[in-house]
Amino acid sequence: MDKGMIEEQVIDLLADICDDDAVREERDIDLFDAGLLDSLAGIEVLVAIEEAFGVQIAPTEVERGDMNTVNKIIDRIAERL
Repeated sequence: MDKGMIEEQVIDLLADICDDDAVREERDIDLFDAGLLDSLAGIEVLVAIEEAFGVQIAPTEVERGDMNTVNKIIDRIAERL
């Protein structure tokens, strides 16, 4: 899967979970600081990543700052595929 396809799927996934299209426009915004994600929604993102990409990321495996922006999430998935 190429990075463009990953980007598109991640952005769609995050827009749905965050219920906000801001993730489409600003890929380096801190999703937690902006109030778009909380800890429960963060777990929802990890579950959605596993379902969409078959990539397992345990909540204990990453710090919040490792996956707090759209670009960081995309990069983390691309590393594991």
